[in-house]
Amino acid sequence: MSTTAFDTRFDARRAALADVVAIPVTPFAADGTIDREAHAALLHRLLDGGVRTLTPNGNTGEFYALSPEERDENVELTLQQVRGRVRGSTTVLVGIGHDVPTAVAAARHARDAGADMVMVHQPVHPYVSQAGWVDYHRAVAEAVPELGVVPYLRDPLLPGARLAELAGHCPNVIGVKYAVPDAARFAGFARDAGLDRFVWVAGLAESYAPAYFSAGATGFTSGLVNVAPHLSLRMLEALRSGDHPAAMKVWERIRRFEELRAAHASADNVTVVKEALASLGLCRRDVRPPGKELPEERRAEVAAIAAEWAAGGRASGGAVSEGAVSGGDI
Repeated sequence: MSTTAFDTRFDARRAALADVVAIPVTPFAADGTIDREAHAALLHRLLDGGVRTLTPNGNTGEFYALSPEERDENVELTLQQVRGRVRGSTTVLVGIGHDVPTAVAAARHARDAGADMVMVHQPVHPYVSQAGWVDYHRAVAEAVPELGVVPYLRDPLLPGARLAELAGHCPNVIGVKYAVPDAARFAGFARDAGLDRFVWVAGLAESYAPAYFSAGATGFTSGLVNVAPHLSLRMLEALRSGDHPAAMKVWERIRRFEELRAAHASADNVTVVKEALASLGLCRRDVRPPGKELPEERRAEVAAIAAEWAAGGRASGGAVSEGAVSGGDI
């Protein structure tokens, strides 16, 4: 399929997607509310560590466990921290979703709060037609033509032609978070949709990034980055330079951690990240149902991995500073 020229107004935002796209956790206080102090400290840790693209309300941020008010708060807290930085140095890509009116309202809130882009979570509905998928994303994109729009794609049956159709209506659809665990399918989908028309973000994080970069991805999402920013950035540097052996050395180092997250159909995806952060004294380990904290006997392995990464980060000059930032037991 021939590629379509893209809107140059979004060049800076396209560049921000060709990077480590961090999905920050949402830390909770002892009373179950968002822990604002920990939230700020964790974001500063990411930004000080070299992260430039943040996605509040992603899955690692427990998007589906947050109330609408909490999702708005997450966005506002994130942008408060970003405003103190050099203008243009950090890009905020807000996760939105649910029904069309809710998604549109969230996109407009993100725009009004000062965000740069929105990532549209996959439609949560038992019956999703391909034409309806286009209509859903078109409704969001047309409501916020000033923002870049990034569909989060997890459906292996959606053909690339449908994404191309959406892009034909909406020039602000500039990237795709592709999270189907099949690198060959990704390669075909990207070329059917228009390889150069979109920025392709490997949506299954560091574990899949080397394979997806070989097929056309130029960025990847990360929840692990909350724990060890230096490792995520090291992998990105290796992939950008075409140094596959170096990228795979990072892959080997993060393999066990990502296996723990992926176990039991990813039931502990967020839990393991928060357990690692708790072991470093950075936030509480609390996750909301349907997530569950790790049982006591499984915590030591996660803590050992986090401690080893922290020591390695300090040795290499990475930003892995530790310290308690919220009250209460962690």
